[in-house]
Amino acid sequence: MSPTLTWVAVLVGAAVVFATKLLGHLVPEHWLARPRVARTAALVTVALLSALVAVQAVAQGRSLVLDARLPALAVAAVALLLHAPFVVVVVLAAVTAAVLRALGMP
Repeated sequence: MSPTLTWVAVLVGAAVVFATKLLGHLVPEHWLARPRVARTAALVTVALLSALVAVQAVAQGRSLVLDARLPALAVAAVALLLHAPFVVVVVLAAVTAAVLRALGMP
């Protein structure tokens, strides 16, 4: 991909995001107060975050990779299920990945 095409894609993406945010401010407030809209917005947020975590945990470039990130994610999930504070979850996941990499896992 050429640098010019990359910048055009970045600028078009930025314009789309800006337009979407602007439209969000123009939506009447009483539409956003509906329970169905609030529930949908919360679910979309969770779905997007879950997709981001999944892609970051098992992808490297265009290929799937099973390395120390996946067990670290599992440890973080267990810690969250046990209601550990967020800082503890992050530290546990980081330590898990570091130990596994020190033991030779990619």
